[in-house]
Amino acid sequence: MGLTLLLVIFGFGVVIGMPVAFAMGIAAATAFWWEGFPMLITFQRATAGVSVFSLLAIPFFVFAGEIMLHGGIAARLVRLASALVGHLKGGLAMVNVFSSMLFGGISGSAVADISALGSLLIPVMKERGYRPDYAVNVTVTSSIAGIVIPPSHNMIIFAVAAGGGISVSGLFLAGVIPGILMCICLAIAAYILSVKHNYPKEDFPGWGEVGRSAADAIPGFFTAVIIVGGTLSGVFTVTESGAFGAIYAVLLCTFYYRSLSWAKFIRSVTGAVRTTAMVMILIAFASSFGYLLALYQVPTRLSDVLVAISDNPIIILLMINLILLLLGMIMDMAALILICTPIFLPICKGLGMDPTQFGIMLLINLGLGLCTPPVGTCLFVGCAVGKIRIEEALKSIWPFYIAILGALILVTYVPAVSLWLPGLLN
Repeated sequence: MGLTLLLVIFGFGVVIGMPVAFAMGIAAATAFWWEGFPMLITFQRATAGVSVFSLLAIPFFVFAGEIMLHGGIAARLVRLASALVGHLKGGLAMVNVFSSMLFGGISGSAVADISALGSLLIPVMKERGYRPDYAVNVTVTSSIAGIVIPPSHNMIIFAVAAGGGISVSGLFLAGVIPGILMCICLAIAAYILSVKHNYPKEDFPGWGEVGRSAADAIPGFFTAVIIVGGTLSGVFTVTESGAFGAIYAVLLCTFYYRSLSWAKFIRSVTGAVRTTAMVMILIAFASSFGYLLALYQVPTRLSDVLVAISDNPIIILLMINLILLLLGMIMDMAALILICTPIFLPICKGLGMDPTQFGIMLLINLGLGLCTPPVGTCLFVGCAVGKIRIEEALKSIWPFYIAILGALILVTYVPAVSLWLPGLLN
């Protein structure tokens, strides 16, 4: 009965539009009350969930991304991408995907990617004869590269949700090849559609322009180098790397690029505070919720159900992916990381999957959920930027879904895709 109360109240809260964090908190408090626990336990579990040192890196990561968003880094990355790949068929689509790969590795945020790059590229693509739905779909689906390519605050959330023992630096390394692979798959899909619709290509500006664009954009890359390199080298902890990365971003945009005004700085701080607050509240109540899931042995019961259907690891992993895809359509990514990790990680470890590989599989899977209705944050933002209806975008987005699913399948069933680089450098 306690488990039923927990799930029904949580599900009802999500359906009526209640913020997921509050739905989890109310459901957990009700279940604790039903089981006879003191109500104080709910808040003790919540505070324990956010009393993790590595979580201090999240506000720094988010703040660095906001500074890069408002500090003009995106425009410089677009210029570099345009010089490198703009001359290919459907050149602006290639620029879009390549820019997302570059900016995602700095901002670590899919929504920031769409906000920055979409506002720059979607209007230009429409002016050059690209269909509005095509321009939006390329931008939306390529934006999730920021979730997988390091640094990514979602990787820190996963490491915390996994209960410790998973290296954040290992996750950073594991995300590099899958993130690039996903962008390559999207670029192939974009190219095929460009040929089909005879979209234009841009003139090659010459290697001199490539060099100038690279020189202008490279200082921005050092934000990612400081965060990832500092963590991998052991010079800094993840939190310290995030702090130094944020300081560098502020100094770079203020004194080198001279593109960060006081108004933009305030917007960056406000955006970082808002995002951090939402994430921390979510982590806090998810800790109470996850404690109850463990108390009710939900992972064990679900594992028994999946094994009863099939004992083939390939089939079980396929079912887990399908469940995650369906959940990603109706819930926010951070919440699902916190809820699903304690449930599915033990099952996948029992099948012999490395926890780091599971983490990358989870991130790609839930990243796809950001591009799918009815709760597709990236899809909503992209359609708003492109000024088209969601229904219009959905009619033609399926080739890009297939491209992401192709990368997801490789990550799921070929461990070397995500584990080769961490194994090489360890």
